[in-house]
Amino acid sequence: MDSILQNHTWELVDLPAGCKPLGHRWIFKRKMKADGTIDKYKARLVIKGYNQREGLDYFDTYSPVTRLTSIRLVLAIASLRNSEVHQMDVKTAFLNGDLEEEIYMEQPEGYIALGQERKVCKFVKSLYGLKQAPKQWHQKFDHVMLECGFKINECDKCVYVKDTQIGYVILCLYVDDMLIIGNNDKMVKSTKNMLKARFDMKDMGLANVILVIQISRTQNGLALSQAHYVDKILEKFNADDTAVARTLIDTSHHLSKNRGEGVAQVEYSRIIGSLMYLMSCTRPDLAFVVSAVIEGFSDANWISDIKGFKSTSGYIFTLGGVAISWKSSKQTIIARSTMESEFIALDKCGEEAEWLKQFLEDVPRWEKPISAICIHCDSQSTIGRAKSAM
Repeated sequence: MDSILQNHTWELVDLPAGCKPLGHRWIFKRKMKADGTIDKYKARLVIKGYNQREGLDYFDTYSPVTRLTSIRLVLAIASLRNSEVHQMDVKTAFLNGDLEEEIYMEQPEGYIALGQERKVCKFVKSLYGLKQAPKQWHQKFDHVMLECGFKINECDKCVYVKDTQIGYVILCLYVDDMLIIGNNDKMVKSTKNMLKARFDMKDMGLANVILVIQISRTQNGLALSQAHYVDKILEKFNADDTAVARTLIDTSHHLSKNRGEGVAQVEYSRIIGSLMYLMSCTRPDLAFVVSAVIEGFSDANWISDIKGFKSTSGYIFTLGGVAISWKSSKQTIIARSTMESEFIALDKCGEEAEWLKQFLEDVPRWEKPISAICIHCDSQSTIGRAKSAM
């Protein structure tokens, strides 16, 4: 609440005729440390944004977030260049967004101004719960970064780059968490000081945990893991005593949507969702398995599930010997041959290769022009078809 008042988020006014103030509520949560212990207890005032009316209380609400691939790319670059990875957090980030619409809220419980009990809060800046709060925050951060000489990566609108004669800085933002790398300590420190002057920041020093991903420093560079997250999943779904498996999936057992035991749909969805996040962050080896069990049946290679008739595409990209991007998903159309299914997969792989290449175009001190990314394919007929189409 102190942050809200210090930020001058609202002003008390008489409610205009014909206007209805929005309600609010308090949200309480525990913030956890990397080891799973409680860090602190938090209370947050949020407005009941679900009562906002589109076209009156809000318009566009889109706000980008950085790709997990971008985070891994930035960390891989830091590892290759032996750069330190710094981390900062914006305290109450959404309170920084400037509000354009006229929105009113009832005075919060416990903070009703004496002598002004009948007045309401007219917002000057955003508050958590407003539909446009994420968008307004990102716009504000964009404005500050551009004003301070940073450029936005063409492929990821949440990656900012500043390149000067004395060095460079790359900043990767995920809502209110950010990673900062650079080849000049003074520039990194200057960037941190600039952010502290503009926002209420928490300097977390060298990066340790971001998005439940543990970042460890080794003799060979950086290592990413989610051991605590895995333990938490096992505990959550009462699977602590699960035996260690030598392979991720039994290749002799073919899943089918018409066979199998019934399961609780909600519980099953929660398990798959937990595995999907693990797979998306640090476990490319889970990609195929998760894509298979999402549908409840597997169709590896070319139509291995006789009921599904659709193949599975998959790819993985590495930088400096480490995986940075991967995917395994069922194809949207029916391939008529193994070669055709491989060609469809190659097309998706090519799209990602182009995205990675364009991302590196905006990385300072990376050899330009960016050389073509080599894609390995084990099908000679597919390679021949691809070459003939060039």
